[in-house]
Amino acid sequence: MAQYSNVTKKSSELLVICSAVCLFVFFFCGLLAPWIAPYDIEQMDLGARLLMPFTSLTHIFGTDELGRDVFSRLVYSLRLSFLLAIAGTILGAIIGTALGFLAARFGGLVDDVLNAAVDFTASLPFIILALTILAFLGTNVTVIVVIMAVYGWDRYARLTRNLARSAYTEGYANALEGLGIPTWRIAIKHILPNIASALVVNMTLNFPGMILLETSLSFLGVGVQPPMSSLGTMLGFGRDYLTTAWWIAVIPGVVIVMSTLSMSILGDYVQQKLEPQAR
Repeated sequence: MAQYSNVTKKSSELLVICSAVCLFVFFFCGLLAPWIAPYDIEQMDLGARLLMPFTSLTHIFGTDELGRDVFSRLVYSLRLSFLLAIAGTILGAIIGTALGFLAARFGGLVDDVLNAAVDFTASLPFIILALTILAFLGTNVTVIVVIMAVYGWDRYARLTRNLARSAYTEGYANALEGLGIPTWRIAIKHILPNIASALVVNMTLNFPGMILLETSLSFLGVGVQPPMSSLGTMLGFGRDYLTTAWWIAVIPGVVIVMSTLSMSILGDYVQQKLEPQAR
């Protein structure tokens, strides 16, 4: 039994290491896209259209229907998709955490309004809400980031509200207010460090959902618009060529699966390490 446990532990550690390496490679490629990509994402070569992967030294991942280099578009798409996911995650965490602190501090009507807003957001089919917002406000990067922030804010608000409320219930936050320390300073300097680990876990677990939301919107044609390229737009353009040029859609699809799976595995690992009962 002990030997089986050791094998399982080593397998889990190996899986976490592989996930970390995979994400590092994706982030590295996206970050250095202007230097890694051999071609501009809109550079066309109609004489080399629909080249299969690994059949040309000049187009290692092949070309699409317009002769554009798939590898170049992939690294730029990684850059934009990850940037949008990170921005949406951080903005949603800031908004949700701030609202959670307000509900914990003032309670009463503020707390009731927050709980109602959280329940309302959780009950909505979010993709329909996102499509409605994009239909009214138009499609641009700013609107997409705001939609992604709205997608995740309720989880942070509920978590922060419950943890911060415990701080006021235990009395030390009220004691600090009695000493004349401003509420915002108590929240940032004293309460936030105590709940930071839970927020970090929530961010790592929420990040894959952000990537899937952006790719879903772009796949449907209402997300990132040309000439910009994301993993979702590559997948959307490639769906019409699945039977004749499978690599246009399959390569970004594999990257989406690998990135979200790797982040989910790392999120579970971080949760196990930061939870008090796991120590």
